[in-house]
Amino acid sequence: MKDPEQSILRQISQRQQARAKKLQEMNPMLPTPHLDKLTAAIDNDKMPEAAKPALHNCITLYHQWVADMQAVHGSREQVVAELIDLFNQYKFHVDFNLIYSNQEDFLYRQKGQLKLDNSVIEEFLPHLVFKAFPELSNINLGPTKCFSAAYFKTSLNAQTNGGNLTIRTKDQDFAISKKLYVKSSHDASFQRSDSVETYLGYVTAECKTNLDKTMFQEATATANDVKSALPGAKYFLLCEWLDMTPVSTAPTDIDEVLILRKSKRIPSNVRKTFNTYAGRMKKADWYHEFLTSRPFSHEVFMRFVGHIESLISDEDPAENTVLEDGYF
Repeated sequence: MKDPEQSILRQISQRQQARAKKLQEMNPMLPTPHLDKLTAAIDNDKMPEAAKPALHNCITLYHQWVADMQAVHGSREQVVAELIDLFNQYKFHVDFNLIYSNQEDFLYRQKGQLKLDNSVIEEFLPHLVFKAFPELSNINLGPTKCFSAAYFKTSLNAQTNGGNLTIRTKDQDFAISKKLYVKSSHDASFQRSDSVETYLGYVTAECKTNLDKTMFQEATATANDVKSALPGAKYFLLCEWLDMTPVSTAPTDIDEVLILRKSKRIPSNVRKTFNTYAGRMKKADWYHEFLTSRPFSHEVFMRFVGHIESLISDEDPAENTVLEDGYF
């Protein structure tokens, strides 16, 4: 005889999946990386059964969060402010109620692999840009494999259609990008050719929960690839908590590092007590206050939005304007 509770959970999951499909049909351009991680966590063979009801409840709250974001309207400043408030509320639930307060240690200990917490920002950014810049409705938003280089895998004697055109891409946690089709041929008529599809990232961002020196160095290399592929592109490093001594981005191709909570990471001697439920409960009030007193900053997000706005309004200089101003 089947467990009635498991049967109910399966019915809930099926309804939620149907709702998710309807949501994607309404907004086909907006990806759902966080929902994907929640669903994968439920289907994870190693996930304790006792933790699954909290995950199902989180999916219900997720759908409400998305619906609330879709209902936001107003000026750009009003939209951004309200979206950030909604983001703070939902992110707190994921961080504190779902992961930290769960009696099963699996969710906290494996959060780096499950990516339930840091995928929230990846899902939020497309909604933020979509609402703040409705004129970008025909642009790809969200996690994307973006073009970083092109090369030809061929030799003088090789028989290829177009030099065996090959591209290298880089996974970007967030990108404002356009689909790009590239074709090469040894024939001027292009009757025999090589072709590839990719995305050009005009704004790309790496999203980190905790930014340390190694991550910063890796981002520096990625930013160089981004700018080499598209010199006018913008590359940002977004982190929730700072875990390194700040250094200048001037000698790098990183446009800016944005510390979304304006705060440093919890010291390791405190974090190590969080590995058990008993240890987490002893510090529950402290951690609650730590999170609520360090919300995601409206100011920092508005700065990010401002960078996007300046890129959208950036136009090629007209000769008469340049001569009038005396510079370009």
